[in-house]
Amino acid sequence: MHDARVLVVDDSAAMRALFCDVLEQAKNVRVVGTAASAAEARDKIEELLPNVLTLDVEMPGMSGIDFLEEIMTHKPIPVIMLSSLTQSGTETSLRAYELGAVECFPKPLKATPEQFAKTVGKLGKIVVAAANANVRERGGARQREPKPDAEAPFTWNGHYVAMSASMGGIDALTKLLADYPSRCPPTVIVLNTDPALAEAFIARMDADARCSIKAARDGAALTPGTVFIAADPNHHVVLEAGQPAKLRLVARDPVDGARPSATLLFASLARAEVPAVGAVLTGTGLDGAKGLKLMRDASCDTFAQSLASATVPEAPQAAIEAGAVQREIALEEMCAEVLKCCNVG
Repeated sequence: MHDARVLVVDDSAAMRALFCDVLEQAKNVRVVGTAASAAEARDKIEELLPNVLTLDVEMPGMSGIDFLEEIMTHKPIPVIMLSSLTQSGTETSLRAYELGAVECFPKPLKATPEQFAKTVGKLGKIVVAAANANVRERGGARQREPKPDAEAPFTWNGHYVAMSASMGGIDALTKLLADYPSRCPPTVIVLNTDPALAEAFIARMDADARCSIKAARDGAALTPGTVFIAADPNHHVVLEAGQPAKLRLVARDPVDGARPSATLLFASLARAEVPAVGAVLTGTGLDGAKGLKLMRDASCDTFAQSLASATVPEAPQAAIEAGAVQREIALEEMCAEVLKCCNVG
């Protein structure tokens, strides 16, 4: 794993000083320089050769979003966008993911000292993960496609789907769910990201996808045609067997540092002895590995996003090393493989 060499780009001297101080205290992180504008950052990138940028959304001259598009089009490097997660801020963050940002991090503008310490304490780990992320030249933003009229035939065979994702997950799920059919297998996804960002993502995907994309809720019936995304940091989500199976939200301590926990979700499917497919997608940490192993031991189909296609390969690698994975699958092939397991015939 590479150490992070960070260039902090922000037009506010106070914010530059703040984030430099936070990052300098983080393990395996070194701030190599700062810049107050895109023009200054362009020169500093050539001079200092950082392997991560933290980039403010709002800057004089060229905006952070426009500069991100320039970077990812011509000379990709992992970028963490810093923005307020207001309603407009979440839309901007989704745009940043479309352009290729590895992560969007909320600026702690109105936080108590305790909240501030907790929020910025995550930044060091995120920066190190970004330094080791897979980034690719985008050639501009992906265009949001309208819902296609035609789709491949699909008839649900009774298999449920459970997936997990964290850092890089919004980009991965955008691509994967775009190919989901209107009568898709009942699917539950644990997405560890900022709740406000998850809410905006769910609303956008529900508008764009053929199937229904909803926030996980207690008691929701798992029936074909709906994908539930669990992103509430106060509750885990598990499956309760029945006809039909239902979701239950559970308030308990984090598991392997995560809440909601993919391990708890996967384990609930294994214990319910329902036919199921499990997959760990891009992300950080160990969450999901132990639960996916229980699913594999229960004869479920289990996959991990291939390390080469994962923006952040840490989570899928942990699942592979735990012996939980039947096969690594590139993101571009994941939807087809999952649907194959869930399709009659």
